Amino acid sequence: MTVVIPAPSSPILSGAPLPPSDPDHFILPDLVGHCNFPLAFHPHGYLVATESVQWLDAGCPELSPKARGALYGLQAGELTAFCYPYCSSDRLQVVSDFMNYLFHLDNISDGMMHTGTEELADTVMNALWYPDRYMPTEAPGKEQPVVEVSAGKLARDFWTRCTREAKPGVQARFKENFELFFETVNQQARDRDAQVIPDLESYISMRRDTSGCKPTFDLIEYAMNIDLPEFVVRHPVIHALNQGANDLVTWSNDIFSYNVEQSRGDTHNMIVILMQLRGFDLQTAVDFVGELCRQTIDTFVENQQNVPSFGPKLDRDVALYVQGLQDWIVGSLHWSFMTQRYFGKEGAEVKMHRVVKLLPRRTPCSPTDV
Repeated sequence: MTVVIPAPSSPILSGAPLPPSDPDHFILPDLVGHCNFPLAFHPHGYLVATESVQWLDAGCPELSPKARGALYGLQAGELTAFCYPYCSSDRLQVVSDFMNYLFHLDNISDGMMHTGTEELADTVMNALWYPDRYMPTEAPGKEQPVVEVSAGKLARDFWTRCTREAKPGVQARFKENFELFFETVNQQARDRDAQVIPDLESYISMRRDTSGCKPTFDLIEYAMNIDLPEFVVRHPVIHALNQGANDLVTWSNDIFSYNVEQSRGDTHNMIVILMQLRGFDLQTAVDFVGELCRQTIDTFVENQQNVPSFGPKLDRDVALYVQGLQDWIVGSLHWSFMTQRYFGKEGAEVKMHRVVKLLPRRTPCSPTDV
């Protein structure tokens, strides 16, 4: 789907006076107010969320006390309950475990050099390709330890349970998209090592994979016990809906996560790219990304109205899938103010007044401290 960029004559790019060079705050766009989709929450969401975070906690004995505490403040299980509100509790548990695990992978990969992300990818994908047993790689430069590390064990446990009921097409797409996730995370690490900031178009393409949305959207099919044929998945309208949901979740996340990321010097963020490569001040960059998010929501609604008919049986499955993408859009927006990941314990207050006070810059912490 074509990304709509406001023309230079747009007010958002007009020659308004620049704010002070070192602002102490910025104002969030009202994305929650712009999104009119109904918000739902799984009836067993809180129970499943508790069991899920405990699963990850028990499977990560190497975590520092700070990182272990952050697991519970993250509330990834609650995000899952918002985004998959209509599935069975058993399947919600499996998806919730993956959501907790995906955030864990994001945390530990953030501080890695690209060689570390390659080793992490090998470990995890090994578990997905050989879920019944640990088969360490012995290829030169790809040797894996005799005893499987926790990231592999957790992946194996999740995937073994998922594949008991996941349809073949879902399994194939999930593995393909998870592989893409690791490939782009590795590229992100290479850019970080070389202190390279990608151009906006390259970043948008890369971010659609580093977000992890693609495999989580595959789990919509697992959660609702459907298996869309490949010709449906690749239909231009269905593809546009998938990509639109990915862009909204991703770009809004760049806004919500910017404060924490700027405090530790991260540059894999659209706001940073707009400031560094296009000369935007902070608020203009935030407003620009916010406008892209609003346009993406509007385009998603338009595409919903243009979903073709694939026949009675497939139409039902497509409707469930599109509903799942819609739930992801509205659920992620509301959850972003519930989790402590972006605004600490002030999420409810920030959601109301939308003013974000900038955190001071600090030395990047180690992966186990995130």
